[in-house]
Amino acid sequence: MSEISNCPVCQMDNTYFDGTMMICPDCSHEWTEDDNQEENNVPKDSNGAELMDGDSVTVIKDLKVRGSSMVIKRGTKVKSIRLTEDPEEVDCKIDGSSIVLKTCFLKK
Repeated sequence: MSEISNCPVCQMDNTYFDGTMMICPDCSHEWTEDDNQEENNVPKDSNGAELMDGDSVTVIKDLKVRGSSMVIKRGTKVKSIRLTEDPEEVDCKIDGSSIVLKTCFLKK
């Protein structure tokens, strides 16, 4: 078996192998190593729903913006997201500012 990877949903490293599947105790996500290889290229929200350009999402946690005193409050609706080359990040505009958000803090 190869080295245990981070959870593809929440990116936490607290994962373990139970004999047939990989399990993340933080978000209760279960996957096989083969699933992990395929899923890495598809951007997904915190619930596992696929994200596409132009989708509207909601922030699930208060987020402090680095380098600013701005805080993005839980429940903030974000319209017209743009996918980036990294499947774990999306580009969007909040209050006129262009911001990159991690997909693990969003839900469709």
